[in-house]
Amino acid sequence: MDRLIYTSMTGANHTLNQKATVAQNLANASTTGYRAESNAFRAVPVYGDGLPTRAFVVDSTTGADFTPGAMQTTGRDLDVAVRGSGWIAIQLDDGKEAYTRNGSLQVSPNGILQTNGGHKVKGDTGIISLPPDTRITIGIDGTVSSVPITPQPNTVAQVGRIKLVNPPEDKLVKGTDGLFRLKDGGEAPVDARVKLVDGTLEESNVNVVHEMVNMIDLARQFDMQMKMLDNAQNNAQKASEIMLVRV
Repeated sequence: MDRLIYTSMTGANHTLNQKATVAQNLANASTTGYRAESNAFRAVPVYGDGLPTRAFVVDSTTGADFTPGAMQTTGRDLDVAVRGSGWIAIQLDDGKEAYTRNGSLQVSPNGILQTNGGHKVKGDTGIISLPPDTRITIGIDGTVSSVPITPQPNTVAQVGRIKLVNPPEDKLVKGTDGLFRLKDGGEAPVDARVKLVDGTLEESNVNVVHEMVNMIDLARQFDMQMKMLDNAQNNAQKASEIMLVRV
């Protein structure tokens, strides 16, 4: 009887975790460059003094869907999207490196190129500083150039190059902030094969219809697991009544 309780109890708990993941994906269905999260579970034997005849349901992997999202043309100079595989490297507040597909960039009051979330965009040689009173353009290779805002803008200066990387997907881990990092905490090397599309943003790769169907399926799974717990309780009560009658 307790085997059924172990399986149903842990299964119901992790079904709630899956529902939280689906809710997170739905909440970010319109977030630029968002990568949908995914969960996988497996059964693990419970080891104790006796034989491992009981099993728990535990998290096996928590990963992400790396399928590229649709491209949306904006025409804005500081909007860029990664074409195909690859990432834009950014610097976190603690100095560590992270990666994003959200190419909605902006210039801080101090003239620093950063994401719309306030993270500094890394260049091949460090942070990219931009001169004042200039128009900024970004090339397909990540080259950042400035053009003076004058009646006759005839001087183009290269001020840096966005660090574009493409580490193996199995080496990346997604943080609670939606950014990706290397599992070993290191920094990925520059990959010259990664290209950008200017005046474009990548939409979230969340499939809303799929997630809604998944949410309904998880709700039914949870109901089934709760019914199994009720059945286990009823069976235990019936067994107790039979024992009392025999006594």
